[in-house]
Amino acid sequence: MGFLNFFKTSAPAPLRDMTEQEQKKYHRSLALQSFVAGTLGYSLYYVCRTSLNVMKKPILDSGMLDATQLGIIGSALLFAYAIGKFVNGFLADHSNIKRFMATGLLVSTLANLTMGIVGLFGTGEGSAVIPSAAVFIIFAIMWGINGWSQSMGAAPAIIALSRWFPLSRRGTFYGFFSASHNIGEWLSFIFVGSIVAVSGWQWGFFGAAIAGAIGIVIILFLMHDTPESKGLPSIEVLTGEKVEEKKADDSAGAAQKLALRTPAVWILALASAFMYISRYSLNSWGILFLQEEKGFELADATFIISINALLGIVGTVLAGWLSDVLFKGDRKMPAFVSGVMLSVSYALFVYGGNEYWVNIASMVLFGIAIGVLIAFLGGLMAIDVVPRKATGAALGIVGCASYIAAGIQDVVSGYLIDSNLTETVNELGEVVKHYDFSQAAIFWIGASVISFLLPILNWGKKVKE
Repeated sequence: MGFLNFFKTSAPAPLRDMTEQEQKKYHRSLALQSFVAGTLGYSLYYVCRTSLNVMKKPILDSGMLDATQLGIIGSALLFAYAIGKFVNGFLADHSNIKRFMATGLLVSTLANLTMGIVGLFGTGEGSAVIPSAAVFIIFAIMWGINGWSQSMGAAPAIIALSRWFPLSRRGTFYGFFSASHNIGEWLSFIFVGSIVAVSGWQWGFFGAAIAGAIGIVIILFLMHDTPESKGLPSIEVLTGEKVEEKKADDSAGAAQKLALRTPAVWILALASAFMYISRYSLNSWGILFLQEEKGFELADATFIISINALLGIVGTVLAGWLSDVLFKGDRKMPAFVSGVMLSVSYALFVYGGNEYWVNIASMVLFGIAIGVLIAFLGGLMAIDVVPRKATGAALGIVGCASYIAAGIQDVVSGYLIDSNLTETVNELGEVVKHYDFSQAAIFWIGASVISFLLPILNWGKKVKE
């Protein structure tokens, strides 16, 4: 019971003796701190999640693991994350979000640290302490544990927005928060990629662990659970928001059951699933694709893929603000346009040739589009159609579907890439492997098309007040 009580939502504190103006000033300060903690903390969650993507080519070149094994390892994270998103999304609605989020990042940090150590002892040109078969098993288990712990990050950060900000500003702050995905991916490509290029792939895991440790400190010092736990009134009272009349069963559990029975949420979950196939296929295999299909060196390939993460920040920030201000909270049209842009950009990336500027341009378009879609399909459109107390549940449903699809993508992509492997012998008598991505690319682009067609089924659905 003590363990469970540790994660329970904080009890309300006695109201502080403050004037209304002082209350509002104190609220703004704590709300901003929680927003910063959620955004930066989740960015560093992402570094711990995407670190392996930067290391695939060096690991393949080392001969320790093949593409199918890397696909299975990647899917272990994504499947565990999918289930965890569902379970932890529901739990987070009832949790102390500071403790919940910090605990998840701590476990993720330790998983990366462990894999770095195992990697060091698993190589050595025939003198490895840990054989490659054992490395594969340990990596799959640790990356699966990492996936579960990663699922403890997004829901608390987004619930913080729901607990600390009014509905009228939720889209704007959600858009800024969603930039954390892209900030984290960009940091992973640049920070972890630089460490890998200089010191070797094993040290990339240590770099990710350092990033995770910094994130834990940020969350513990800046995240706050609820306004009531700080001696403030509820968010509705603080912001003058209209409070609905209490119903017979107005609990979080009742709201979560309503979310499960809402068809619009499941349609959005399915659309997000196909979008995540496109998103994670690029993040997981894009660097290898540029190296194998287009002949780019690791540094150039990493830089090109990092562009999409950087531009995604623009997409997410503009998405929430524009939909709140210009579209009055209606996300459907900007989501549709962004979905079309995603498919066009992916096709340009795959079939647009080897010119440096063409590949960068495709990543600019991809980044902006995926940034908008992560914000909209990945959560905001779902929490718009459910009660506030079901925020975590809606995110859990969408997240579960999204990451099951992303996990399937890693297995299918790895299989398609491995099944089209060819080997040649160079002038030095060395066997050179070449991976053909043609079948995988059709799978990736096809998923992106389906992702923007599905939300049309929700076109008449109204935003939940």
